Amino acid sequence: MRQNITNIIEKLSQFHNVTDNELLTLLKDALSEDENRLLCQRADECRKKIYGTDVYIRGLIEFSNYCINNCYYCGIRRENQNVKRYRLSKDEIIECCIQGYALGFRTFVLQSGEDPYYTDDILCYIIADIRTRFKDCAITLSIGERSKESYKAFFEVGANRYLLRHETASDSHYARLHPDELSLANRKKCLFDLKEIGYQVGAGFMVGSPYQTPEHLLADLRFLQELSPDMIGIGPFIHHADTPFANMPNGTLEMTLKLLSIIRLLFPDVLLPATTALGTIHKNGRELGLKAGANVVMPNLSPSGVRENYTLYDNKICTGEEAAACISCLSQRVQSAGYSLVTDIGNRRFI
Repeated sequence: MRQNITNIIEKLSQFHNVTDNELLTLLKDALSEDENRLLCQRADECRKKIYGTDVYIRGLIEFSNYCINNCYYCGIRRENQNVKRYRLSKDEIIECCIQGYALGFRTFVLQSGEDPYYTDDILCYIIADIRTRFKDCAITLSIGERSKESYKAFFEVGANRYLLRHETASDSHYARLHPDELSLANRKKCLFDLKEIGYQVGAGFMVGSPYQTPEHLLADLRFLQELSPDMIGIGPFIHHADTPFANMPNGTLEMTLKLLSIIRLLFPDVLLPATTALGTIHKNGRELGLKAGANVVMPNLSPSGVRENYTLYDNKICTGEEAAACISCLSQRVQSAGYSLVTDIGNRRFI
């Protein structure tokens, strides 16, 4: 192993500050097999000191694939006429929660496109009902950019977590991924508004998105240090056939695993998912993600009849299974990697 790479990894694992140049060295260089093994090993040791072998499950309910936005990478962008659009009713959402609770889920993640049909009043009605029925559960929202007043309203009726990927911390790169009406400045404002209100906040970015450079990734890591989120969600960019990026190359397993390990060492107590996208680009992607420092998985509780229509990217896995079959399969996969799914609300364990 190269001494400089080894020194940077060991410096990270001892929670010492690393310079921009040191991080760029890790991001730019192709690591040897031994160097990758060392980085994953140090990240795994770090997560085990704080979380042991526990892996938290979040029940994902994708309740609408309508979206007013036209992001260039997303399969449910508003101009995609090939999407079979759907919306779940409150009763359908509650039924997903009932089934999920019986299976052991104690966190529900309500995710959708930015769909104006779901007004603040409608969402508050849904959130309040879930909170009344499932007092011991966390309610996570992942519904995009809203006003601070909206975020406050959702928090007051029972939502307590919010996931909002910043996607890239570079203004110029953000502009190459999104139409003019969207801005990184507003996305960041939303994230800081959520923190101020009191949410447990998740941010994150795509790995290998079009036009991404190591310098962009460095900016992502430094922005996350500024934000200090409770959860960081990263996954490989995977193109969708009905988007302007249909012919762009996908993000790689190697870079995603490298970044998971770097993030675990930079943010030792953060909640870090092994994403479905990671499992889509490699059959054992989620297991490898856990070995690289991740400690969260997010199986799907959506009705199986609509899952294939929530297509942010091509070839998404686990779109046809019932929830019980999905969680049984995932539990076996997690165990095969040396970890165990736990029935727990899964809060961040601050160090």
